[in-house]
Amino acid sequence: MDGIKYAVFTDKSIRLLGKNQYTSNVESGSTRTEIKHWFELFFGVKVIAMNSHRLPGKGRRMGPIMGHTMHYRRMIITLQPGYSIPPLRKKRT
Repeated sequence: MDGIKYAVFTDKSIRLLGKNQYTSNVESGSTRTEIKHWFELFFGVKVIAMNSHRLPGKGRRMGPIMGHTMHYRRMIITLQPGYSIPPLRKKRT
């Protein structure tokens, strides 16, 4: 479960819940098969499809030095009908 960071709650992700699709941010180095295995093992569900995209890190300035945050990967996971995941904890910002 180290690869799954937290669930994402946006307007789009809440709409996708009606289609039995769940959105979460994961470690950028994790593979699709690892993520699928973690979801099936931890939540006891059957994953039928996974979509992912890589989101770039944001720029951060600390005085005269310009840095950036790490990039991350967002997964949209579709479950078989009849399976569901209880609401995941939202990350506070």
